[in-house]
Amino acid sequence: MRLRHPDGTVVHLAYCTNVHPAEDVDGLIEQIRTYGGGVRAALGAGRLGLGLWLPARAAAGLAGDPRGAERVRAALDAAGCEVVTLNAFPYAGFHAPTVKHDVYHPDWTERARLDYTLDCARVLARIMPDDAARGSISTVPLAWRTPWSPDRHRAAREHLDRLAEGLGAVAESEGRTIRVGLEAEPGCVVETSAQAASLLAGLPGDRLGVCLDTCHLAVAFEDPGAALDRLGAAGLPVVKLQASAAVEAARPDEPATRAALAAFAEDRFLHQVREHAGGTTSARDDLPGALGGEAPLPGEGPWRVHFHVPVHAPPAEPLRGTGDHLAATLGRVFGGPAALTDHVEVETYTWSVLPPAQRPEGAAGLIAGIAGEIAWTRDRLTALGLEAL
Repeated sequence: MRLRHPDGTVVHLAYCTNVHPAEDVDGLIEQIRTYGGGVRAALGAGRLGLGLWLPARAAAGLAGDPRGAERVRAALDAAGCEVVTLNAFPYAGFHAPTVKHDVYHPDWTERARLDYTLDCARVLARIMPDDAARGSISTVPLAWRTPWSPDRHRAAREHLDRLAEGLGAVAESEGRTIRVGLEAEPGCVVETSAQAASLLAGLPGDRLGVCLDTCHLAVAFEDPGAALDRLGAAGLPVVKLQASAAVEAARPDEPATRAALAAFAEDRFLHQVREHAGGTTSARDDLPGALGGEAPLPGEGPWRVHFHVPVHAPPAEPLRGTGDHLAATLGRVFGGPAALTDHVEVETYTWSVLPPAQRPEGAAGLIAGIAGEIAWTRDRLTALGLEAL
């Protein structure tokens, strides 16, 4: 789905396919047909954007097989879909029974992360529309915060320098510009905009920047305007924005609220928690540890939980979602005289692990839910003056 900002920028709106478990090319093509085509039809859209997740095995295969990439592009055309952005944060096994910290491996200290990201860039250059200005890829924010050392930091920066060189080579060989954005996330080496400005400054902005995930921004209790100003001052472009919402609990000390939060504690993904009280933010690496265990959070201020909930359907009281924070971020990114990015990707990968009463029923339910998220985000963008194309 495309929109035009008043400054003339074509803004691409997509949903991220890491919500689907396909790990090979045949599975990828089937999900494009079933879900991509299904969501497009539900929206009545002429063309739907997909933010593809390419697991490492599929990315390597497609990068070495131009005919395979043509199969994917043909499937996109048949479904009425297009791709300008990839999610290359999860490497593989994103729908394994337990993912947790595995999602950060390999990290940017390892050659495998570089190879995978460049494979994704080669594939994206071959499947993106001919008239798209450029492509984007989101990736791990260096690594999980421990263990970290000057030697590991140097290794990561060396790999990012080689990534920039590799993206230049892709541009030369394929004639397409691809940028990569590091996605700040709670608990990682780069968690906040201040850490991004400090640790990522000096990266070549024509190739590398940040992926701004609005769930992560909200969990960190960051003001959108201040965060964007900080990134801009550091010369870090917003390569893409991931439109997502977190769980918020205004009174986590109340029994009813704690019971509602416990329903979001599940075994597959990591759900980092931040409590903001007295001008400071306290942290726990997963929701069960925040609720109980040896050092639970005190519950003296509101909590925000890294659990991506549907942007158009927040949790019921006594919980809520951070949709207002998301809307404010969209306003700062697109409400000014110039669009601060041209790629928006709705990323709710947690539909299958929502509390049972909130999970969609079958493929039709998931299609309707994703369509609702895209429509909600589109409506917020058009309210800011963007025109649907």
